[in-house]
Amino acid sequence: MKTRIISGCIMAPLLIVLYLGGWWLWAAALIIAVMGIHEFCNGWESLGVHPSKPICYVMSGLLFAGAFITGGFSGNAASISSVPQYFNNMMLNSIWLFIAVAAGLIYGWKINERGPYDALATVTAMVYIPFFTYHMVLIDMTEYSLFIWIVVIAAFGSDIFAYFTGYFLGKHKMAPNLSPKKTIEGAVGGLAGSSLLSWLFGYIFMRDMALVCLVLGLVGGAAGMAGDLTASMFKRKMGIKDYGTLIPGHGGIMDRFDSVIFVAPVVYYAICALTGILNI
Repeated sequence: MKTRIISGCIMAPLLIVLYLGGWWLWAAALIIAVMGIHEFCNGWESLGVHPSKPICYVMSGLLFAGAFITGGFSGNAASISSVPQYFNNMMLNSIWLFIAVAAGLIYGWKINERGPYDALATVTAMVYIPFFTYHMVLIDMTEYSLFIWIVVIAAFGSDIFAYFTGYFLGKHKMAPNLSPKKTIEGAVGGLAGSSLLSWLFGYIFMRDMALVCLVLGLVGGAAGMAGDLTASMFKRKMGIKDYGTLIPGHGGIMDRFDSVIFVAPVVYYAICALTGILNI
């Protein structure tokens, strides 16, 4: 636990990136995506599966270039409820998804050297890591950029509260085949913690949207747990304990940000839905 706490303190300065936002966040998200791809593909290689890192890197670059195409952080935050802006983002994302999936599948055409798993692992790496991560940039590019904090609060808040709740009260295993230490009691505590922290953030910084923050904290907390279990699923099949050794006590980039990249899309699309329903 001591190592985890020390590592958490070391990572604390990363919160500065959230505060600065804009191109700082864009660069940080891109770094997470690239390093995440490297670790994820290395994990596949331990199984004898060889996804294409070059394709993943190139497609990640093209995806993040979308921030330039849509105007990026020009200082005029786009309304997330603006139909033209939302349509442009969705169109670009859809086009990128098509090209990424097609490129990954075409990679498997050389059947004398590669198998279908190589192609599928390439597609999975692109969609799972850079595409999910890019939603942090999409959130920051809107008038609701403060919600980027909810992504981190929900992801890390649920993880921290689930850990301590499970440590003191956990009795019933939640997913023993994926993560033996996780308990149902811990999950409930994690959801309660992420909701409470998100509401508190909303109450302090955007009081008129405190209830929305609470809902996003609850949904985001659940997504964070799903992201953590998904990463554990891959690691179990790959036969590895951690994706890397970059962060002492935490493993690699994917070990620390596996929940964050799952929460970002959920929060982004939840905001899209809520702003339409509540007309805010």
